[in-house]
Amino acid sequence: MQNFIFDIDGTLIDTEKMYIKPLYEVLIANGYQITYAEAEATFGITAKDALEQLNVINPQQVLEQWNRKIPDYQQEMTIFEGIPEALAQLNETKKLAIATSKLKNEFERDFTPIGLNRYFHEVVTSDEVKKGKPAPDMILKGLEKLAAEPKETVYVGDTVYDLKAAHNAGVYFALAGWRTPVDTRFKQADFVLQKPIDMVNL
Repeated sequence: MQNFIFDIDGTLIDTEKMYIKPLYEVLIANGYQITYAEAEATFGITAKDALEQLNVINPQQVLEQWNRKIPDYQQEMTIFEGIPEALAQLNETKKLAIATSKLKNEFERDFTPIGLNRYFHEVVTSDEVKKGKPAPDMILKGLEKLAAEPKETVYVGDTVYDLKAAHNAGVYFALAGWRTPVDTRFKQADFVLQKPIDMVNL
């Protein structure tokens, strides 16, 4: 494998609570009858798509409130153990990119400060494409930026949305098993990684 394209949330950094706790809190405050599990099920897609999936009727209002609360939960974010070391090794011989559901301003707010940007040659955020995952648009844009061949490329992610986006783009999919346990949803995964350093062996 010559090219690695990465999801961010749930793959490189653990941000589930940072995003889902404030989303759940805002929805409850706005009168929505929703469980935490239902909110959690939207983790991994764009904020806009998440609110649409949850049938939010005042999405702009909820989105603004959600964004204001996210910084209050940033202490919940952690880098997965072994990620910096694995990225450093891959960066020596492979081309690395990010294809994330984050908007550019969200990427700069939540990811840039943690210091992992230096490992990546290219970044694709969701506002650069027409459709978010599971559509292939972000990964195809990553291939374009890297000048990479799909058959030499793997997308590393943690959700079914990531798997579908990867296969829709014609690239391999590797499950970030350090966060997501393997179950029947991922029977079509091309690779299952138990820890980040396993990526080096691809």
